[in-house]
Amino acid sequence: MRAPIGDFDIATPAPDCLDELTAPVADAVRHWRGGVPADRILYVETDPRWADTAVFVEHYGRDLLERSANCVVVAGKRGGGTTLAACVVLSNTRVDVNGVVRRQLGARKASFAAMDTATGETGMEYGGITPVGLPADWPVLVDAAVVDLPYVLVGSGRRRGKLLVPGKALAELPGAVVLEGLGVA
Repeated sequence: MRAPIGDFDIATPAPDCLDELTAPVADAVRHWRGGVPADRILYVETDPRWADTAVFVEHYGRDLLERSANCVVVAGKRGGGTTLAACVVLSNTRVDVNGVVRRQLGARKASFAAMDTATGETGMEYGGITPVGLPADWPVLVDAAVVDLPYVLVGSGRRRGKLLVPGKALAELPGAVVLEGLGVA
């Protein structure tokens, strides 16, 4: 199948390649309940050596610069409690952690979660964390610009491989909250 974005040799519907995904991502695809059918979520093989954004877009397609998103795990703290959340923003922006995220989580302080926390709590590889398959009780904060894209490239749970997901499907994830201004230039 031809990928709707990027220059990938093969794009495979995610339900047809569950073995390529980490357990939580495969489970989310297997039990997908969104309005967008699961077979519209596509998996593409990528080489982790080309993970740096500039090299990645040079190899896989310049159009991906405006059509890819990063998913980062943040920790919001208030009193003695910590809330973990995921933030999904276009890759040419950064997450407004101390503004939008902190206010949305009702936290006194918000910061990026430690790598061990992010990987341990998600069951995904660092550099491949995706909003698909996160713990159901987590807030998944998605920038409105990501949702507006027909397809967006995100992690697959592993450093090798990516998912191509219709933007509106990300708004349907468990715990998803679409926010204007989450990603800032």
